[in-house]
Amino acid sequence: MVEKIQKKSMASADETRSFDKGKVEIVNIGNTAVGRASFEPGWSWEKCVKPIAQTESCQAPHTQYIISGRMRVKMDDGSEEEYGPGDVGYVPSGHNAWVVGDEPCVAIDFTGMGTYAKK
Repeated sequence: MVEKIQKKSMASADETRSFDKGKVEIVNIGNTAVGRASFEPGWSWEKCVKPIAQTESCQAPHTQYIISGRMRVKMDDGSEEEYGPGDVGYVPSGHNAWVVGDEPCVAIDFTGMGTYAKK
């Protein structure tokens, strides 16, 4: 089977998942679910997504590019990192995360959106 070139716009996302203080807009292209995540000040995975996921910590791995705002991540092993505009990061499964400061955090995620914020 010959693969074809593809193009989609994030402005016409295939799916939007909304939750308290945030949302993810997902475009499925090729074999990849690319998501634009928007988190408002006061958002944390533990408070806003854990009730949906029903796991002790986020089990989605994230390969992300931060467009704006700041996010702090704490792994289950206790290690922490903070990401801001222009940062590219990899966050394995098993973490909590929260918005730092008064600015919304917007990120593009290339690996963790397939099952993010789904029961």
